[in-house]
Amino acid sequence: MSACAPTRTAHSTRAERTHPAHSPPPAPHRRFRIAGADLSASIAVFLIALPLSLGIALATGAPLQAGLVAAAMGGIVAGWAGGSPLQVSGPAAGLTVVTADLIQRYGWRTTCAITVLAGLAQLGLGCLRVARTALAVSPAIVHGMLAGIGVTIAVAQVHIVLGGSPQSSVLDNLRALPAQLARLQPAAVAVSALTLTLLLLWPRIPGRVGRLLHHVPAALVAVTGATATAALTGLTLPKVDLPSWSSHALAGLPDGPVLGIAAAVLTTTLVCSVQSLLGAIAVDKLIASRPGLLGSRSTRVGRSDLDRELLGQGAANIVSGALGGLPVAGVAVRSSANVQAGAVSRNSTMLHGVLVVVAALLMVPILDLIPLASLAALVMAVGIQMVSLHHIRTVTRHREVLVYAVTTLGVVLLGVLAGVMLGIAVAVAVALHRLTRTRITHYEKEGVHHVHVRGQLTFLAVPRLSRILHLVPQSTHVVVELDGSFMDHAAYESLQDWQKSHTAHGGSVELTGRRSGTGLDTGAVLETQVEIPTSTSTSTSTSTGAVSRAQESESTALRGLGPAPADTAIADCRCRPWTPWRNHQCEVPRETPTTATLRPPKTADPTDTANSTEPPYTAQRKRKERTEPKETTELAEHVGQATNIEPTENPEHAEHTENTGRVGHVERVEPSGHQLVRGISAFQRNTAPLVRGELARLAREGQQPTQLFLTCADSRLVTSMITSSGPGDLFVVRNVGNLVPPPGEESGDDSVGAAIEYAVDVLKVRSITVCGHSGCGAMQALLASEPGGPRTPLKRWLRHGLPSLERMGDDSRPWARLAGRTPADAVEQLCLTNVVQQLEHLRAHESVDRALRAGALELHGLYFHVGEAQAYLLTGENGGELFDHVGVTDLTA
Repeated sequence: MSACAPTRTAHSTRAERTHPAHSPPPAPHRRFRIAGADLSASIAVFLIALPLSLGIALATGAPLQAGLVAAAMGGIVAGWAGGSPLQVSGPAAGLTVVTADLIQRYGWRTTCAITVLAGLAQLGLGCLRVARTALAVSPAIVHGMLAGIGVTIAVAQVHIVLGGSPQSSVLDNLRALPAQLARLQPAAVAVSALTLTLLLLWPRIPGRVGRLLHHVPAALVAVTGATATAALTGLTLPKVDLPSWSSHALAGLPDGPVLGIAAAVLTTTLVCSVQSLLGAIAVDKLIASRPGLLGSRSTRVGRSDLDRELLGQGAANIVSGALGGLPVAGVAVRSSANVQAGAVSRNSTMLHGVLVVVAALLMVPILDLIPLASLAALVMAVGIQMVSLHHIRTVTRHREVLVYAVTTLGVVLLGVLAGVMLGIAVAVAVALHRLTRTRITHYEKEGVHHVHVRGQLTFLAVPRLSRILHLVPQSTHVVVELDGSFMDHAAYESLQDWQKSHTAHGGSVELTGRRSGTGLDTGAVLETQVEIPTSTSTSTSTSTGAVSRAQESESTALRGLGPAPADTAIADCRCRPWTPWRNHQCEVPRETPTTATLRPPKTADPTDTANSTEPPYTAQRKRKERTEPKETTELAEHVGQATNIEPTENPEHAEHTENTGRVGHVERVEPSGHQLVRGISAFQRNTAPLVRGELARLAREGQQPTQLFLTCADSRLVTSMITSSGPGDLFVVRNVGNLVPPPGEESGDDSVGAAIEYAVDVLKVRSITVCGHSGCGAMQALLASEPGGPRTPLKRWLRHGLPSLERMGDDSRPWARLAGRTPADAVEQLCLTNVVQQLEHLRAHESVDRALRAGALELHGLYFHVGEAQAYLLTGENGGELFDHVGVTDLTA
């Protein structure tokens, strides 16, 4: 289906036609419709684009019609073919310096030909699908390039603001500025000052009047006000002079040196592509702030297709250049105005281009009244805004201010292409410097020697590392802190050899580091009696063995540097917060053949011998065994307690091994309850330091949640994950089947009612959400239940779900349904119906009813499909029994 074909709404007043659930959807009727929001947005963007297009054409020295041609083609062609529906393309300020330089070197017709060639290059890049690769350029370089272009524009337009004409370069403009100040034109300065004043003050009008006036673009108000003032006062000023379209110059054959033309095409392609792609990503962020654009099935706007956007920009440049227009790129000012004005499809962008065409043909007498000084002041303000203080603070925080400054100065002094190349060279040099720069310090504190390594440990740092380590006296305790994320093989061997030597001479070594992914034995103390095994066998393991047997897995691994107590196995875990325990990869693997048994850690008890084969655990401490097809055995241990693995002579194990013939098979043995201990320990080490401040604030202020979230006890339903909530946000009640027993003594359960009363009357929550989910075991039990039988606690509890079962079987009531598809089976249908029914039970509670009547509470229904990881919200359409994608409608029940 075409990307610009309008989609049908999920529900229509027409009779629905039956359609098989899994067959391809029927082809929609292709009718071109323009939403009212698109029409109003296109007018707003047109009012901004018209003066800016003329101003940018003036700044480049091109014919003024060229700006209108580029604006029209950018809107129509790029809007129709581009991959970012709401991005508005046209002549961009970022291309002003490049285009002005091309016009001065090769003339206007050749510049148009270069624009066409740049469009063809963009088409080629789009076909090669390299749009994402172009974004690998450092943001500091991009921001520096735009800042340099902004400085160049502002300095050049100062001369027109003062009543003169700009020179060819920034240095020439700066040198000519004192002479220009000596002969400034008061009329031009007055009009420019009025333009800038209106441009700055219009968005800052306060109050209700200001909110109404803000719908009119400040740029249009500034230029209109300056034009009206100049016309009413009779000021004599240079004004816009649009010649007849019959004399408009079109593109000609390239005329100039081949290398120069090629460099010009490369520069134009680079600037146009990077600015358009970054603009598309910025538009995606703006769209994300408007949930309606992401959710509504009739107006849904997806993420930008960057490769298609490159193709659209290339097509627009080809057409614009061929028709004598400026180069085209995505324009941030117009795109943000388009989104903020409420556009819902690419029709707004295309319609704005049509309006530009109409204005260019019918509004020439009005456009000829605009003073050039007013347009120059407008473009100068745009150039100043391109030097963003926010970007400067960002690159400074990331220690890339050098790249930013060099790129900016390079663009100002040498040109865009040379400045960008210089910025890339500096960025590469800075990256290499950071990779190779390692600071190694050594100091003694309270008898303990500390060696702190900051940065990446590569072979270049080995001489300094070795020199510092050998300054440490023998037979001392040493703490080596590795503050980096990479270590190559040379540094690994150097550190390992020194560690062996130091421990052999009676010393001890403690290694600390940021991440377990580097193999650092965080907190591990290497005592003198520790023997570092050198075997790489994968079939045996010792209690004081190396942390890893796979030394060849990563060059950054330090897992042979010492033993791994249980707490080091989970130190600095890098698993995702939603990673299930069974998929955690942060514990240290230990391996043993099938003939291994578990034995408690050795203590000082003299009766405990190394040759003991006594069963290690009594009946009260049995361990749960789980076998997986792996070549490793992971042993979960209590924090601070190691578990030893030793061979056994148990004939049953030997017989099992002989019968199966799987001598190398390894059983994974997980002591019961230790997964929880390991998870808690990982929280204490990794997460607690990050949330301690927030939890301390909550402890002082008390809980103030705004939501009561009532959901099922199913382990697959992680409320904080699907709601992106944190501590203090949700007051959560969980039970089997997300049931809300009706109020009254006959219900036999007050726990849910007490939670509801406490949340509404004490915590003053403003919203209650009942969340069901797919594959609910309680709903399956309700469907499979039969009358009679013992009244177990589960059966007594599930009686609160019987009204949901009766509701689903009542043909007089509409069935709850999902938007876009029918429920998969009876279980899913009951899960949906149950949410609706439990909301009715909620309304029967006195506290809830009182808060609803007072307008202090809202009720929501939510359905989470586990397999799809998709949440559906209960809407108020058609009796309130439609579950639509979250973000589709307002949160009302």
